[in-house]
Amino acid sequence: MSPSPSSRFRQQLIVAPAVLGLALVAACSNSSSSTGGGGGGSATLAGDCAEYQPYAGHSGTTVTMFASILSPESDSLQQSWAKFSSCTGIKISYEGSNDFESQLPVRVNGGQAPDLAIIPQPGLLAQMVKTGQVKKPDATTVANENKWSPVWKTYGSVDGVFYAAPMSANMKSLVWYSPSAFKKAGYQVPTTWADLMKLSDTIAKSGTNGSKPWCGGIGSGTATGWPATDWLEEVVLGGQGGDVYDQWVSHKIKFSDPQITGAMQTVANWMQNPAWVNGGFGDVKSIATTTFQDAGGPILTGKCWMLQQASFYEAQWPKGTKVGPDGDVYAFHLPAVNPAIPNPVEGGGEFVTAFSDRPEVRAVQDYLSTAAWADSRIKVPNATGWVSANQGVDKSLYTDPIDQLSAAELTDPTATFRFDASDMMPAAVGSGQEWKSLTAWFAEGQSIQQTARDIDSAWPQ
Repeated sequence: MSPSPSSRFRQQLIVAPAVLGLALVAACSNSSSSTGGGGGGSATLAGDCAEYQPYAGHSGTTVTMFASILSPESDSLQQSWAKFSSCTGIKISYEGSNDFESQLPVRVNGGQAPDLAIIPQPGLLAQMVKTGQVKKPDATTVANENKWSPVWKTYGSVDGVFYAAPMSANMKSLVWYSPSAFKKAGYQVPTTWADLMKLSDTIAKSGTNGSKPWCGGIGSGTATGWPATDWLEEVVLGGQGGDVYDQWVSHKIKFSDPQITGAMQTVANWMQNPAWVNGGFGDVKSIATTTFQDAGGPILTGKCWMLQQASFYEAQWPKGTKVGPDGDVYAFHLPAVNPAIPNPVEGGGEFVTAFSDRPEVRAVQDYLSTAAWADSRIKVPNATGWVSANQGVDKSLYTDPIDQLSAAELTDPTATFRFDASDMMPAAVGSGQEWKSLTAWFAEGQSIQQTARDIDSAWPQ
């Protein structure tokens, strides 16, 4: 499942106004006597603010935004639109919640929908569209989607109708490790699944002081379980290929079918092997109670060697951690289970969805769909771990090695790319029963067969 992410930073509730960088106001002066005000004026923006002219005329308005993105990522997000906000006078009141997936439907059905929501699951988007309250983007936002690969537009569409503009992308198929620890031990980065499993066995047999080859955590508030969905998706995509993956997403192939239960057994051999996990935390069951944010910590203390987690995990390393090929931590591409599958890449993303069609709301949604906004998000200082699949983005702006790696993989035309499966499934399954059942699989030792049956039974008729 795509945390976003996402579903990503879920330790606390954060409600914060997004009007940052007020020092920018002087530079972004309004040269017109008309100040807009709710779209009623025709302000002319000058100086550094001139680039925001298409969004002028709405000074003094507020747009509410609701998402699952919490600090530290939400801090960078708000900085990315600070100049837009100060120049246009549109205040973006941002709220992040670790209960986003459960609270958004409650708010929408209760008449308390936000103006904009950042939805990381196409399945949840489809659920919201059924309420009749999602507003279609305007023509300029639709035109901006030409900078994305066409498949991304389908992820923001329901029944062939485009509703939500893609905002970000993340690379899921990564394994975090310590280059310095590997070098000291004489380990090589594996390039095949067989080599990865062999390395895991070697580390397990030579481990001391409780060190294990793998660490992991699937705790994430009300979204507990989502990292386990990623492990299963990686194995299905890298073992069975894109066609089986697609049929699984649509339930033409069920969880109880041999292709998927076989993949679950591969995951069990890997992440439920008591000799291999959970370095620094405990036994297999401890994976269910360890938060995904904390999961990689033991890599820095030598208690575990590897963590399978997405590109956005970079934001979780402590300040001062050097990330890079010669750093404290880095990441390599998770190899395909089946070497016949060319370069499997699982990714996730987020989609800006409007529940209001007020002019200022459309202005914000439109701006966030542009390559210019994506560039500004990339340029936020010390805000690594975020990439865009928008092909209009200036790739030279990526200075972080993980961001460079992720951007290259996500735009690779030869990759077997698929969007996070659980995010594509109906919300009752992908961000509901599957989270619950996979958590029980780890926490209670529930059988593969029972876990699969429980998830299949939740599929909407």
